[in-house]
Amino acid sequence: MHPWRLRDFHDDDMEQAISIWDQSRLPGEPSPAFGVSEVVAGARGGQPCVVAVVGDQLVGMAGGLIHGDRAWITMMALGSRWRDRGIGSALLSELEQRLRVAGARRITALLSPKATGTTALLNSGYEERTGLSYFEKVDHLGASDSGLLSALGAQLIPRDQWHAMAGMESEKQVIERRIVLPLVEPNAALRYGVSPPKAVILFGPPGTGKTSFAKAVAGRLGWPFVELFPSQLATPGVTMAGALREAFAALADLDSVLVFIDEVEEIAGSRTGKPSDPAHGVTNELLKLIPTFRQRDDRLLICATNSVRSLDSAILRPGRFDYVIPVGPPDATARAAIWRRYLGPTAGSVDVGRLVDGSAMFTPADIEFSARKGSQSAFEREIEDRRGDPARTEDYLAAIADTRPTLTDAMLAEFEEDIAHRTRL
Repeated sequence: MHPWRLRDFHDDDMEQAISIWDQSRLPGEPSPAFGVSEVVAGARGGQPCVVAVVGDQLVGMAGGLIHGDRAWITMMALGSRWRDRGIGSALLSELEQRLRVAGARRITALLSPKATGTTALLNSGYEERTGLSYFEKVDHLGASDSGLLSALGAQLIPRDQWHAMAGMESEKQVIERRIVLPLVEPNAALRYGVSPPKAVILFGPPGTGKTSFAKAVAGRLGWPFVELFPSQLATPGVTMAGALREAFAALADLDSVLVFIDEVEEIAGSRTGKPSDPAHGVTNELLKLIPTFRQRDDRLLICATNSVRSLDSAILRPGRFDYVIPVGPPDATARAAIWRRYLGPTAGSVDVGRLVDGSAMFTPADIEFSARKGSQSAFEREIEDRRGDPARTEDYLAAIADTRPTLTDAMLAEFEEDIAHRTRL
């Protein structure tokens, strides 16, 4: 009779499971594909997990993870004094039974060479597959962040949003070179004495894509995107300055984050110099918070404004914001790319050049609205007539004529003046 017996994992096995896990690791062995915390969490969630015990002492453990008809062996661990006694093969056999009952038809294990469990696998009829590589991508988002991120209303932006910013190529190039590359290539930046940015300002007329660029940067970095809304900061009994301070204190607990504040002039407008001025306190608070925010790695503050000239002069001084970058209206080439993006499959039946000429004062947001409106018109005609006709150029020209452009000559003149006097690249 064996001195050991097998049973299911119990919650109070946690401490001994960690000890067994540590004993199983060979000196210099690479980190396993699955950590002990994942295995234990899976076991507590109903995934199969078997342990070998001698009396009250846990001497071995095997865990699995099942999805459909495929299962992974996530752990094979044995106490240092209990190897080469058949425990590994017995654990594996018991685990296999549970996995098969749960519907598994293909059982896979991923272990480093000569790791604990490899002998048991070979003895149990598993074939070693060579010539394969293990690929892994680690997100910056930690499990401990999930509750806080939810409370902050954070978003995880798809990485391909950067590529979706078609048309704004000059702005993309500046943002790519000044903001993104030093953050995704920190070692190369360090070799050349380039400090990755911690805070930047994007300015330009409304609707030119400042928010979209901020989200796209978060997607490129793989960092959670948290937007702070100035209009929502003040609550009953809490000043706007106090709410801003609390928000930044909560953000300090995150491992990585891109913080975005749109219409930042609402909390960083020019101060009158009078302490009684409501803007005085909140602007002072932001000025105090930014240096602390800049002390941590893997975080970026992007502020956007439609009126950079209305910001307090202290905000615009070097040292708080690394760059002040204009994001302007699209030129003809950019408008053509934006039209094609929003036209999608109908672009082939439309004279895009005429749409570009007709939308000279449009922002990307205006073009998106017109494209959607023109497509809706073509769709409704098809539902009514059922002729299978494609969308027409006239559908979109009518939508353009019915859309009030965001941009005005006065806005563009002010923007050009701000570029000349306030841009910092």
